[in-house]
Amino acid sequence: MTAGEAAELMSLSPRQERRLRHSFLRDGPAALVHGNRGRKPVHTLDPGLRSRVIALADGVYAGCNDQHLSELLAEREAIALSRSSVRRILRAAGRRSPQRRRAPRHRSRRERMPQAGMLLQVDGSRHQWLGPDGPWLTLVGAIDDATGDVPYALFREQEDAQGYLLLLREVVRRRGVPLALYSDRHKIFQSEARVPLTLEEELAGKPLPTQVRRVLDELHITWIGARSPQAKGRVERLWRTLQDRLYQELRLANISTLEQANAALPALLSRHNARFRQTAAVPDSAYRRLPAGRRPADVFCFRYWRTVSKDNVVSLEGRAIAVPPGPQRRSYARARVEGREHLDGSVSVHYQGRCIARQSTQGADLRTKRRGTVGEKPAPPAPVSNNNPKPSSNGSLKPPADHPWRRSLVTPQPA
Repeated sequence: MTAGEAAELMSLSPRQERRLRHSFLRDGPAALVHGNRGRKPVHTLDPGLRSRVIALADGVYAGCNDQHLSELLAEREAIALSRSSVRRILRAAGRRSPQRRRAPRHRSRRERMPQAGMLLQVDGSRHQWLGPDGPWLTLVGAIDDATGDVPYALFREQEDAQGYLLLLREVVRRRGVPLALYSDRHKIFQSEARVPLTLEEELAGKPLPTQVRRVLDELHITWIGARSPQAKGRVERLWRTLQDRLYQELRLANISTLEQANAALPALLSRHNARFRQTAAVPDSAYRRLPAGRRPADVFCFRYWRTVSKDNVVSLEGRAIAVPPGPQRRSYARARVEGREHLDGSVSVHYQGRCIARQSTQGADLRTKRRGTVGEKPAPPAPVSNNNPKPSSNGSLKPPADHPWRRSLVTPQPA
């Protein structure tokens, strides 16, 4: 056999074949054994380091996934290990990942928007964010479809209209006005179809917008309602990531109240964005400025139409706002005014675009009133006065003794 045939048979180059043949002739079969056999690799991890990683994974950082654990070890413990090394250590010790992987389904993914600010996906995630013994909270947040950036989020006791208005206000203040908003078909964004229309809605030919939809229409933000959770999968995947990583970050920071969680959330979201933010295809931003002359306090609020009573008082769900005489008219009795309930709990009354009365803050928790629409329901009709009520149909009517039917047609003659 020639040297070339031998090299081809062993899948070696001719040069390697010559080197092995010369070594075999000089040292015998021992020359064919690799020189590093039996030696300890240079990059072998110290057994004490392995034990420490396992102890930390079972103790302080219990429940963290492999990638998150490797990042926490580098930040907090000065242990620089790759995800694969952490995974290899834990699997060798019999520790499985807390994340369970489901069998993948075939889905066609929509391409990201090319420019930041073109589409925001918003949603609320209800979870025990502060641990199994903590309260159930809802994290209301938004994610940019183009970059995966989370511009703002906040914890609420429940998913409500005030939470979304606070979210939109902060997004506009920090980034600008987006072009479109993608959400589920919650009644916060659209009126319920089962509720009958009011007289005002019947005259308009459509249901009046909800408070959040009114803000979107004023800012010319297109609302897109998803018909399935998979349609807004980007924000759904965000909740899965945050329920895994943010949950652990809040636990390690010993946060136990809603106020503490909201105070720590900006710094945690900044770290999240630095880790997961992507570069948009178009570098310019599509966010717009708030229209000139529009105050955020007057845009992001609840609005209701009311009629001023005869004593110049506007009633707004248990709150009485006194309207003083102004330059436009001495008395506003019977005037149609707009009551604005601001996000800080204060109330203002406006007549023909001008503020005529204010009331200080009474509470920060607001709820949408009157079906959450911009208009109001008409007053119920007054009961019709009837001196002779119709008898109930469940019993027979007994005519009185002097009823004409009881009178005899023949008048008795006096004796």
